[in-house]
Amino acid sequence: MQSSESPRKSRGLVVVRTPDRKPARIKRLNLWLSTGSTTDGLWVGSRENKPYPGLRRVEQALQLIKDSDPLNYARVVRHLDRVWVDLIPASVALYDSSLNACVIDERHVVDPATTLERIASTIIHEATHARLEGWGIAYVERDRSRIEAICQRRELKFLARLPESEALREEIAWSIEWYDSNVDDLSDASFRHRDDQGMIEALRHVNAPNWLVRFALWVIWRRRLRRFAAQAAK
Repeated sequence: MQSSESPRKSRGLVVVRTPDRKPARIKRLNLWLSTGSTTDGLWVGSRENKPYPGLRRVEQALQLIKDSDPLNYARVVRHLDRVWVDLIPASVALYDSSLNACVIDERHVVDPATTLERIASTIIHEATHARLEGWGIAYVERDRSRIEAICQRRELKFLARLPESEALREEIAWSIEWYDSNVDDLSDASFRHRDDQGMIEALRHVNAPNWLVRFALWVIWRRRLRRFAAQAAK
């Protein structure tokens, strides 16, 4: 995460500088092209076309949080500015600090296998990232496993309030243990690899022409060559 201001004290973890939230122009354009509305101070929007199925499901998930766990809902609207349905190349959801937004992949949201409970717990997870960042806790490589565990435990506490969520709770509990033993999966190199693979999948999802897919593959190849060359020069 980028930083620009004076350091402030975190609550016992990593002291960092407050991130400089300056979204890229393409993000600002995509937000402008999105459809959304504001409820309780939280903007909820989507890049989808009508009838906005992903947006409707996110709205329902937020209502589920509000009805079942008012405290967590208050934290969501306090710590996030936006919940945005968009196409994410490398994950089902992420916290975008430049937008102070929980961004959820549109393919994941509309998947029939994705329950409202899962969408709701995902929003809780990303809002916890926002909360931790507000405390000055950086998402740096060495601390990612611990940070993810904090966010996932917050999900578990929320899901404990919901009936018939046992399977999802077991999945999250397993994930906490797995990341604890496989910290390399949260490394910068792993993120870059998933970004590369996800870019190609996203282009195919939007039916990009073959020449554009081939160009993206060439860009990825060139980028990897530069990284290898830089590593060899050290």
